[in-house]
Amino acid sequence: MSLEVIGSVIKIAEIAPNIYDMLIKTDMAYKCKPGQFANILCEGGNALLRRPISICNAGNNMVKIIFEKKGEGTKLLSEYKEGQNINMLIPLGHGFDLGDYKNPVIVGGGIGVPPLLYLAESVNNPSIFLGFRSKSNIILKDEFEKCGKTVISTDDGSFGHGGLITVPLKTHLENNKCDVIMACGPTPMLKGIAALAKEFGIPCQVSMEQRMACGIGACLVCACKTKNKDGENFSHVCKDGPVFDAAEVFFE
Repeated sequence: MSLEVIGSVIKIAEIAPNIYDMLIKTDMAYKCKPGQFANILCEGGNALLRRPISICNAGNNMVKIIFEKKGEGTKLLSEYKEGQNINMLIPLGHGFDLGDYKNPVIVGGGIGVPPLLYLAESVNNPSIFLGFRSKSNIILKDEFEKCGKTVISTDDGSFGHGGLITVPLKTHLENNKCDVIMACGPTPMLKGIAALAKEFGIPCQVSMEQRMACGIGACLVCACKTKNKDGENFSHVCKDGPVFDAAEVFFE
C-alpha cells in the first residue's frame, strides 16, 4: 500500500547531461520493490500534476531516484536543494517478479536503465545489457558491473557495441542459457526484446513507460492495450504495471 510521505533530499547531482541523481531519506524505503515508482509533487512552479519517477534503489531509510530533466516538473525537481522536503506517493505499482531464476538477463535503454539497478542487485548471476545514445549519456556503469557481466551499446558507436542493444542480446541468447528476460526502456526497444523472447521461448517481463497523472489508476490516462484469456483488454500502467508479462502487451 502506498502512502503520501514527506521525505528529505540528502543529495542531488547532475551525473550526465540533464540526468540527475537524487537520494531521499524516507522511512518508506523498506516497502519499495524493484520496478516500483514514486509519484512526486514538484513544488515551486506551475507543475500541477505529480511526476512518476522510477525507484533506482532503496534501503536503510533511503530511496535513490535518477531522472531526466525534460519538462516543467522535472526542471523543478532538478532545482531541489539538499535538506529540502519532498512530497511523494510511494511505493506505487507492481514491480518485477524476482522468482528463483538461475540465469536472468536484464536489459535497459536510456532513462529506463536506472530502475534496473535495484533489480540487478536483487537477483542471482544476472547478465546485463544496457543501451545509451552516446558515451556521454552512460550512467551507473560501475554499479551494474558489480552485479554481473555488463554489455553496453551506444547508438553512435562512441562506446561499446555500436547500434541497438538487441544485437548483442540476441548473440547472448543464441549461446547461453537464459530463464527470464527483464527489461525497461523505450517502447520500440521493448518490442524488439519481446520478439526475441518469443523467438527463443523465454519468459519476459517489461516495465512500460507511459504518461501518468494520478499514479493510482483513477484518472485512466496511462491505459495500455493488453491481452488476457478473453482477448483484448486495457490495463493501467500505474496500477496494473508498470511491469507486465511481455506476452500480454500489444506493442503499437
